[in-house]
Amino acid sequence: MGTLLGFDYGPAKIGVAVGQTLTASATPLTTLRAVRQQPDWEGIGALIAEWRPDALVVGLPYNMDDSEAEIAPRARRFSRQLQGRFHLPVHLADERLTSREARHRLGRPPKRIEELDALAAKLILETWLSEHA
Repeated sequence: MGTLLGFDYGPAKIGVAVGQTLTASATPLTTLRAVRQQPDWEGIGALIAEWRPDALVVGLPYNMDDSEAEIAPRARRFSRQLQGRFHLPVHLADERLTSREARHRLGRPPKRIEELDALAAKLILETWLSEHA
């Protein structure tokens, strides 16, 4: 496949990471804040234009009992909107515990909360890459 962008969706902010299928690794990029309670489509479009990904990966939140988290329908809607706007394949990845793991990997309190969202997007993308290598 090549290059992928990963998204840690939230209604107020979305963490973004970039990854490669060749190395099955990812790097945190940025966190985009919502604009008028909508995803920052302009910011997302700019990242897609810059990185030219072959596909996108969106984290789908699950509870520990394997049921979908309350926000899961909104993450699914975001993934459908991504596909409709940018005409790229969009894959969903289990994002369970990625925020907790991001805090652990950071090893310190975040300077800005946005650090955690981009790092969580990296973990979501790496999870998907490892499952589809």
